[in-house]
Amino acid sequence: MKSRAQNILITGGAGYIGSHMVRLLLEQGFKPVVFDNLSTGHKEFIPKGVPLVKGDLRDPAAVRRAFRRYPVSAVVHFAAAIVVPESVAEPLNYYENNVSATVNLLKGMKEAGVRRIVFSSSACVYGNPLKSPILENEPLKIENPYGATKVMVEQILGDLARAGCIDFIALRYFNVAGAHSQGGIGIKMAKPTHLIPNVMRVACGLKKELAVFGDDYPTKDGTCVRDYVHVVDLVEAHLLALRALAKGKVKNEVINLGNGRGFSVKEVIEAAVKVTGRPVPHKVLPRRPGDSVNVVASYAKARRLLGWKPQRGLDTILSSAYQWECAGS
Repeated sequence: MKSRAQNILITGGAGYIGSHMVRLLLEQGFKPVVFDNLSTGHKEFIPKGVPLVKGDLRDPAAVRRAFRRYPVSAVVHFAAAIVVPESVAEPLNYYENNVSATVNLLKGMKEAGVRRIVFSSSACVYGNPLKSPILENEPLKIENPYGATKVMVEQILGDLARAGCIDFIALRYFNVAGAHSQGGIGIKMAKPTHLIPNVMRVACGLKKELAVFGDDYPTKDGTCVRDYVHVVDLVEAHLLALRALAKGKVKNEVINLGNGRGFSVKEVIEAAVKVTGRPVPHKVLPRRPGDSVNVVASYAKARRLLGWKPQRGLDTILSSAYQWECAGS
Protein backbone atom coordinates (compact mmCIF):
# COMPACT_ATOMS: atom_id res chain seq x y z
CA MET A 1 0.00 0.00 0.00
CA LYS A 2 0.95 3.61 -0.41
CA SER A 3 1.89 5.67 2.58
CA ARG A 4 -0.81 6.25 5.18
CA ALA A 5 -1.03 9.89 4.12
CA GLN A 6 -2.48 8.85 0.74
CA ASN A 7 -5.07 6.44 2.14
CA ILE A 8 -8.53 7.94 2.59
CA LEU A 9 -11.56 6.09 3.97
CA ILE A 10 -14.76 6.93 2.07
CA THR A 11 -17.93 5.92 3.91
CA GLY A 12 -20.77 5.51 1.46
CA GLY A 13 -18.21 5.29 -1.32
CA ALA A 14 -20.45 3.09 -3.46
CA GLY A 15 -23.18 5.73 -3.55
CA TYR A 16 -23.85 8.62 -5.90
CA ILE A 17 -21.58 11.30 -4.44
CA GLY A 18 -19.15 8.89 -2.78
CA SER A 19 -18.35 7.11 -6.03
CA HIS A 20 -17.54 10.44 -7.70
CA MET A 21 -15.22 11.19 -4.76
CA VAL A 22 -13.47 7.85 -5.20
CA ARG A 23 -12.78 8.56 -8.87
CA LEU A 24 -11.41 12.02 -8.13
CA LEU A 25 -9.10 10.70 -5.42
CA LEU A 26 -7.76 8.06 -7.80
CA GLU A 27 -7.12 10.71 -10.45
CA GLN A 28 -5.18 12.75 -7.87
CA GLY A 29 -2.95 9.87 -6.76
CA PHE A 30 -4.72 8.97 -3.53
CA LYS A 31 -5.64 5.47 -2.35
CA PRO A 32 -9.33 5.47 -1.46
CA VAL A 33 -10.84 2.70 0.65
CA VAL A 34 -14.63 2.31 0.40
CA PHE A 35 -16.72 1.43 3.45
CA ASP A 36 -20.33 0.73 2.44
CA ASN A 37 -23.10 -1.67 3.42
CA LEU A 38 -24.46 -1.53 -0.17
CA SER A 39 -28.01 -0.90 1.06
CA THR A 40 -28.30 2.02 -1.36
CA GLY A 41 -24.81 1.95 -2.88
CA HIS A 42 -23.77 -0.04 -5.94
CA LYS A 43 -20.75 -2.32 -6.07
CA GLU A 44 -20.36 -1.66 -9.80
CA PHE A 45 -19.72 2.03 -9.05
CA ILE A 46 -16.42 1.15 -7.34
CA PRO A 47 -13.47 1.17 -9.75
CA LYS A 48 -11.47 -2.01 -10.13
CA GLY A 49 -8.67 -2.28 -7.59
CA VAL A 50 -10.28 -0.01 -4.98
CA PRO A 51 -10.76 -1.94 -1.71
CA LEU A 52 -14.37 -2.37 -0.57
CA VAL A 53 -15.09 -3.03 3.07
CA LYS A 54 -18.67 -4.26 3.10
CA GLY A 55 -19.80 -3.24 6.54
CA ASP A 56 -22.29 -1.18 8.47
CA LEU A 57 -21.31 1.83 10.56
CA ARG A 58 -23.92 0.75 13.09
CA ASP A 59 -21.63 -2.22 13.84
CA PRO A 60 -18.69 -0.97 15.96
CA ALA A 61 -16.71 -4.17 15.39
CA ALA A 62 -16.91 -3.73 11.60
CA VAL A 63 -15.67 -0.15 11.95
CA ARG A 64 -12.72 -1.21 14.12
CA ARG A 65 -11.79 -3.97 11.67
CA ALA A 66 -11.75 -1.51 8.78
CA PHE A 67 -9.37 0.86 10.56
CA ARG A 68 -7.10 -1.99 11.60
CA ARG A 69 -6.90 -3.41 8.09
CA TYR A 70 -6.44 -0.10 6.28
CA PRO A 71 -4.33 2.57 8.01
CA VAL A 72 -5.80 5.84 6.73
CA SER A 73 -4.96 9.48 7.29
CA ALA A 74 -8.49 10.91 6.93
CA VAL A 75 -12.16 10.06 6.48
CA VAL A 76 -14.73 11.50 4.08
CA HIS A 77 -18.10 10.64 5.58
CA PHE A 78 -20.95 10.38 3.06
CA ALA A 79 -22.85 7.38 4.46
CA ALA A 80 -26.34 8.39 5.61
CA ALA A 81 -30.03 7.94 5.02
CA ILE A 82 -31.21 11.01 3.10
CA VAL A 83 -34.94 10.96 2.22
CA VAL A 84 -36.76 13.68 4.17
CA PRO A 85 -40.31 12.21 4.08
CA GLU A 86 -38.91 8.84 5.11
CA SER A 87 -37.18 10.49 8.06
CA VAL A 88 -40.54 11.88 9.20
CA ALA A 89 -42.16 8.45 8.96
CA GLU A 90 -39.21 6.49 10.45
CA PRO A 91 -37.30 8.89 12.71
CA LEU A 92 -35.59 6.22 14.83
CA ASN A 93 -34.02 4.71 11.71
CA TYR A 94 -32.58 8.10 10.82
CA TYR A 95 -31.15 8.78 14.26
CA GLU A 96 -29.59 5.32 14.24
CA ASN A 97 -28.26 5.49 10.66
CA ASN A 98 -27.03 9.07 10.75
CA VAL A 99 -26.16 9.87 14.36
CA SER A 100 -25.41 6.62 16.21
CA ALA A 101 -23.49 5.28 13.21
CA THR A 102 -21.41 8.46 13.04
CA VAL A 103 -20.57 8.14 16.74
CA ASN A 104 -19.29 4.63 16.02
CA LEU A 105 -17.20 6.00 13.16
CA LEU A 106 -15.73 8.71 15.36
CA LYS A 107 -14.92 6.20 18.09
CA GLY A 108 -13.15 4.06 15.50
CA MET A 109 -11.20 7.07 14.30
CA LYS A 110 -10.14 7.92 17.84
CA GLU A 111 -8.96 4.37 18.55
CA ALA A 112 -7.02 4.31 15.26
CA GLY A 113 -5.46 7.74 15.79
CA VAL A 114 -7.19 9.30 12.77
CA ARG A 115 -7.91 12.98 13.40
CA ARG A 116 -9.20 14.42 10.13
CA ILE A 117 -12.76 14.12 8.79
CA VAL A 118 -14.77 15.84 6.07
CA PHE A 119 -18.48 15.52 6.80
CA SER A 120 -21.40 15.54 4.37
CA SER A 121 -23.92 17.96 5.87
CA SER A 122 -26.91 19.61 4.20
CA ALA A 123 -28.57 22.94 3.47
CA CYS A 124 -31.69 21.51 5.10
CA VAL A 125 -30.24 22.70 8.41
CA TYR A 126 -31.44 26.19 7.41
CA GLY A 127 -35.08 25.16 7.08
CA ASN A 128 -37.08 27.81 5.21
CA PRO A 129 -34.53 30.64 5.31
CA LEU A 130 -35.51 34.30 5.42
CA LYS A 131 -32.40 35.51 3.57
CA SER A 132 -30.97 34.75 0.14
CA PRO A 133 -28.21 33.94 -0.52
CA ILE A 134 -27.71 31.99 2.70
CA LEU A 135 -24.59 32.52 4.79
CA GLU A 136 -23.24 29.93 7.21
CA ASN A 137 -24.18 32.07 10.21
CA GLU A 138 -27.87 31.97 9.32
CA PRO A 139 -29.86 30.62 12.30
CA LEU A 140 -30.46 26.88 12.01
CA LYS A 141 -34.04 25.63 11.81
CA ILE A 142 -34.80 21.96 12.33
CA GLU A 143 -37.91 21.04 10.35
CA ASN A 144 -37.57 17.25 10.03
CA PRO A 145 -35.59 14.37 11.55
CA TYR A 146 -33.16 14.25 8.62
CA GLY A 147 -32.18 17.87 9.22
CA ALA A 148 -31.98 17.21 12.94
CA THR A 149 -29.45 14.42 12.36
CA LYS A 150 -27.18 16.74 10.37
CA VAL A 151 -27.31 19.42 13.09
CA MET A 152 -26.59 16.80 15.76
CA VAL A 153 -23.54 15.45 13.94
CA GLU A 154 -22.21 18.98 13.38
CA GLN A 155 -22.60 19.55 17.14
CA ILE A 156 -20.78 16.31 17.96
CA LEU A 157 -17.93 17.24 15.60
CA GLY A 158 -17.66 20.67 17.22
CA ASP A 159 -17.60 19.17 20.71
CA LEU A 160 -14.86 16.71 19.74
CA ALA A 161 -12.83 19.45 18.08
CA ARG A 162 -13.05 21.60 21.21
CA ALA A 163 -11.90 18.60 23.22
CA GLY A 164 -8.85 18.34 20.94
CA CYS A 165 -9.86 14.96 19.48
CA ILE A 166 -10.43 15.75 15.80
CA ASP A 167 -10.12 18.34 13.04
CA PHE A 168 -13.16 18.56 10.79
CA ILE A 169 -14.77 20.43 7.93
CA ALA A 170 -18.54 20.05 7.53
CA LEU A 171 -19.79 20.85 4.03
CA ARG A 172 -23.42 21.87 3.75
CA TYR A 173 -24.67 20.79 0.34
CA PHE A 174 -27.39 22.51 -1.59
CA ASN A 175 -29.03 20.58 -4.47
CA VAL A 176 -26.48 18.15 -5.89
CA ALA A 177 -27.14 16.98 -9.44
CA GLY A 178 -25.49 15.84 -12.66
CA ALA A 179 -23.28 12.86 -13.41
CA HIS A 180 -19.71 11.98 -14.33
CA SER A 181 -18.75 13.10 -17.85
CA GLN A 182 -17.25 9.69 -18.64
CA GLY A 183 -20.40 7.84 -17.64
CA GLY A 184 -20.81 4.81 -15.46
CA ILE A 185 -21.97 6.55 -12.27
CA GLY A 186 -24.91 8.76 -11.41
CA ILE A 187 -28.10 8.81 -9.36
CA LYS A 188 -29.40 5.22 -9.38
CA MET A 189 -32.73 5.00 -7.56
CA ALA A 190 -35.97 3.24 -8.48
CA LYS A 191 -37.96 6.32 -7.45
CA PRO A 192 -35.74 9.40 -7.22
CA THR A 193 -37.11 12.22 -5.09
CA HIS A 194 -35.13 15.12 -6.58
CA LEU A 195 -36.25 17.35 -9.42
CA ILE A 196 -33.53 16.95 -12.07
CA PRO A 197 -33.48 13.12 -12.21
CA ASN A 198 -37.26 13.17 -12.58
CA VAL A 199 -37.13 15.85 -15.28
CA MET A 200 -34.63 13.75 -17.23
CA ARG A 201 -36.64 10.56 -16.86
CA VAL A 202 -39.52 12.37 -18.55
CA ALA A 203 -37.21 13.74 -21.26
CA CYS A 204 -35.85 10.23 -21.86
CA GLY A 205 -39.35 8.77 -22.10
CA LEU A 206 -39.03 6.74 -18.91
CA LYS A 207 -41.89 8.66 -17.28
CA LYS A 208 -45.01 10.17 -18.86
CA GLU A 209 -45.00 13.49 -17.05
CA LEU A 210 -43.40 15.45 -14.26
CA ALA A 211 -45.20 16.46 -11.08
CA VAL A 212 -44.72 20.13 -10.15
CA PHE A 213 -45.68 20.67 -6.55
CA GLY A 214 -47.23 24.13 -6.32
CA ASP A 215 -47.17 27.13 -8.65
CA ASP A 216 -48.43 29.74 -6.21
CA TYR A 217 -45.25 30.47 -4.25
CA PRO A 218 -44.06 34.09 -3.89
CA THR A 219 -41.46 33.72 -6.67
CA LYS A 220 -41.27 35.18 -10.18
CA ASP A 221 -43.15 32.26 -11.75
CA GLY A 222 -44.81 30.75 -8.67
CA THR A 223 -42.55 27.70 -8.36
CA CYS A 224 -39.88 26.97 -5.76
CA VAL A 225 -36.31 28.18 -6.34
CA ARG A 226 -33.28 26.02 -5.65
CA ASP A 227 -29.50 26.20 -6.00
CA TYR A 228 -28.04 23.33 -8.08
CA VAL A 229 -24.39 22.29 -7.83
CA HIS A 230 -22.71 19.73 -10.08
CA VAL A 231 -21.59 16.58 -8.28
CA VAL A 232 -18.06 16.90 -9.69
CA ASP A 233 -17.77 20.48 -8.41
CA LEU A 234 -18.96 19.17 -5.07
CA VAL A 235 -16.34 16.42 -4.73
CA GLU A 236 -13.62 18.83 -5.87
CA ALA A 237 -14.55 20.91 -2.82
CA HIS A 238 -14.09 17.82 -0.65
CA LEU A 239 -10.61 17.30 -2.07
CA LEU A 240 -9.73 20.91 -1.27
CA ALA A 241 -11.10 20.38 2.25
CA LEU A 242 -8.94 17.27 2.72
CA ARG A 243 -5.86 19.15 1.58
CA ALA A 244 -6.64 22.15 3.79
CA LEU A 245 -7.01 19.87 6.83
CA ALA A 246 -3.77 18.07 6.01
CA LYS A 247 -1.91 21.39 5.89
CA GLY A 248 -3.60 22.65 9.04
CA LYS A 249 -4.73 25.74 7.15
CA VAL A 250 -8.46 25.31 7.74
CA LYS A 251 -10.21 23.24 10.37
CA ASN A 252 -13.36 23.02 12.45
CA GLU A 253 -15.49 24.96 9.98
CA VAL A 254 -18.92 24.58 8.40
CA ILE A 255 -19.00 25.67 4.76
CA ASN A 256 -21.77 25.99 2.18
CA LEU A 257 -21.44 24.33 -1.22
CA GLY A 258 -23.75 25.71 -3.86
CA ASN A 259 -23.73 27.53 -7.20
CA GLY A 260 -24.76 30.88 -5.78
CA ARG A 261 -27.68 31.18 -8.19
CA GLY A 262 -31.23 29.94 -7.90
CA PHE A 263 -33.44 28.41 -10.57
CA SER A 264 -37.17 27.85 -10.28
CA VAL A 265 -38.78 24.53 -11.13
CA LYS A 266 -40.19 26.02 -14.33
CA GLU A 267 -36.78 27.42 -15.28
CA VAL A 268 -35.21 23.98 -14.84
CA ILE A 269 -37.89 22.45 -17.06
CA GLU A 270 -37.38 25.12 -19.75
CA ALA A 271 -33.60 24.67 -19.64
CA ALA A 272 -33.97 20.88 -19.87
CA VAL A 273 -36.11 21.21 -23.00
CA LYS A 274 -33.44 23.40 -24.62
CA VAL A 275 -30.53 21.15 -23.58
CA THR A 276 -32.15 17.86 -24.59
CA GLY A 277 -34.39 18.94 -27.45
CA ARG A 278 -37.09 16.77 -25.87
CA PRO A 279 -40.43 17.79 -24.37
CA VAL A 280 -40.98 17.61 -20.63
CA PRO A 281 -44.75 17.40 -20.08
CA HIS A 282 -45.74 18.27 -16.54
CA LYS A 283 -48.74 18.85 -14.33
CA VAL A 284 -49.17 21.08 -11.32
CA LEU A 285 -50.15 19.41 -8.06
CA PRO A 286 -50.76 20.96 -4.62
CA ARG A 287 -47.80 22.12 -2.57
CA ARG A 288 -45.93 19.53 -0.53
CA PRO A 289 -45.73 20.17 3.21
CA GLY A 290 -42.38 21.56 4.26
CA ASP A 291 -41.09 22.70 0.86
CA SER A 292 -39.05 25.89 1.19
CA VAL A 293 -39.69 28.81 -1.14
CA ASN A 294 -36.21 30.02 -2.06
CA VAL A 295 -32.97 28.27 -1.04
CA VAL A 296 -29.79 29.67 -2.57
CA ALA A 297 -26.25 29.45 -1.18
CA SER A 298 -23.53 31.95 -0.72
CA TYR A 299 -20.28 30.13 -1.49
CA ALA A 300 -18.11 33.09 -0.44
CA LYS A 301 -16.72 31.20 2.56
CA ALA A 302 -15.78 28.18 0.40
CA ARG A 303 -13.99 30.52 -1.99
CA ARG A 304 -12.19 32.32 0.83
CA LEU A 305 -11.12 29.30 2.89
CA LEU A 306 -10.78 26.55 0.28
CA GLY A 307 -10.21 28.47 -2.94
CA TRP A 308 -13.30 26.78 -4.39
CA LYS A 309 -15.88 28.03 -6.82
CA PRO A 310 -18.29 26.02 -8.97
CA GLN A 311 -17.11 25.52 -12.55
CA ARG A 312 -20.16 23.83 -14.07
CA GLY A 313 -23.47 25.58 -14.67
CA LEU A 314 -27.04 24.39 -15.03
CA ASP A 315 -26.71 23.36 -18.68
CA THR A 316 -23.76 21.08 -17.89
CA ILE A 317 -25.65 19.61 -14.95
CA LEU A 318 -28.67 18.92 -17.13
CA SER A 319 -26.79 17.50 -20.10
CA SER A 320 -24.78 15.08 -17.93
CA ALA A 321 -27.94 14.01 -16.07
CA TYR A 322 -29.70 13.44 -19.40
CA GLN A 323 -26.88 11.26 -20.71
CA TRP A 324 -26.90 9.22 -17.52
CA GLU A 325 -30.67 8.69 -17.37
CA CYS A 326 -31.01 7.86 -21.07
CA ALA A 327 -28.16 5.35 -20.82
CA GLY A 328 -30.57 3.11 -18.94
CA SER A 329 -29.62 3.74 -15.32
